[in-house]
Amino acid sequence: MKAKIIITPKKAVLDPQGKTVQSALEHMGYTGVVGVHVGKYVEIDLAPGTDRAAAQQALDEACHRFLSNPVIEDYKLEIE
Repeated sequence: MKAKIIITPKKAVLDPQGKTVQSALEHMGYTGVVGVHVGKYVEIDLAPGTDRAAAQQALDEACHRFLSNPVIEDYKLEIE
């Protein structure tokens, strides 16, 4: 199994890196871009036979306590 975690700034939080990317896209001629949010992507390989529910709970806790900053970031956890 593999866990995929996408961490992005909350919509209300200023994202200077996203604004820089948006500006660069506009200067390169890419039109229609109205917002860019730059985040982090984490992929975790889980051992064979790992209990999916236990892994979901443990990784959700790890995301909240360590991998993301819940004050300014949102995360999406998916186990496949």
